[in-house]
Amino acid sequence: MLSLPPSVRIYFALDPVDLRKGFDGLCNVTRSLLADDPMSGHLFVFINRRGNRAKILFWDRTGWVIYYKRIERGTFRAPKRPGLGEVKVEVEAAELMLILEGIELAGSRRRSRWVPEKKTVTLRC
Repeated sequence: MLSLPPSVRIYFALDPVDLRKGFDGLCNVTRSLLADDPMSGHLFVFINRRGNRAKILFWDRTGWVIYYKRIERGTFRAPKRPGLGEVKVEVEAAELMLILEGIELAGSRRRSRWVPEKKTVTLRC
């Protein structure tokens, strides 16, 4: 599947996109609709109106890559909208893999994970 370093972010477009678009069309959607730089190295995920096709656009330092998947049964589901007026949501790589397998995230539950504590440093003059 996809092997991603932790520095790569994955942005999921919440509104359906016409997937007849190619590299340039999806770049324009990324700039105008998502207000982001398509050459940032991050992944941008788009689904069509019927929900049976998904395209992922990313720049890999030497050129554009489109990952395109058509699901034969069922639909891809966008993650829930985080707030009114939001056009994109950031997802983790594991969530993206579940979405591409046709698994709906709405009923799933994430267990709490360890997060390192932030230490404050005080400087004395």
